[in-house]
Amino acid sequence: MLKVGLTGGIASGKSTVAAQFAGLGVPVADADTIAREATAPGSPGLKQLRESLQGSLFDPQGHLDRAALRQRLFADPALRRKVEAVLHPMVLAGLAQQLKSYRAAYCLAVIPLLAETPAARNLVDRVLVVDCPEEMQIARLMSRDGETAVSARAMLAAQTSRARRLAAGDDILLNEGTQAELKAAIARLHVFYLELAGKSDYRRPGLRLP
Repeated sequence: MLKVGLTGGIASGKSTVAAQFAGLGVPVADADTIAREATAPGSPGLKQLRESLQGSLFDPQGHLDRAALRQRLFADPALRRKVEAVLHPMVLAGLAQQLKSYRAAYCLAVIPLLAETPAARNLVDRVLVVDCPEEMQIARLMSRDGETAVSARAMLAAQTSRARRLAAGDDILLNEGTQAELKAAIARLHVFYLELAGKSDYRRPGLRLP
């Protein structure tokens, strides 16, 4: 089965793209969903995080304050490394298990940190990067999440560079137009991946859409 890794910067449209592929019947594994499940109340992952982090990131019931953690992660590289050390092995194991369970021509793995994580790259056969101009990401963060321009730019700065992400991609999906254009581009990618799934070698020249 062809395994396609979907990645992109914050507010690039990964969730929208993944949902449209799912609507076409493509199985989708999501690293963020697995991370949330791994840190659900009562989970071993939450216990490990509590042991590794300071108590300010947990409410009186011991539940993780995800909004506070998200803000801190972008501002504190040392904290980000601590969290990644706990979560990454769990998330990668969860992704591998889900991908192995799928029965389809191809599947999708949504991995925000794919370009920065060699072990994640090894889980997939091709990489699809959802891309848009950084000013568009900033505008989306401000309208969607209520971020200021300063905090939105800080979030982008905390992630890997746009150039590095694009260099890691086999296929590039530009999400800077209308929803109709995005839907048409995903339909073309769907046909391409179905055709590629029937080949013995998944290494083919990449697509850049729309």
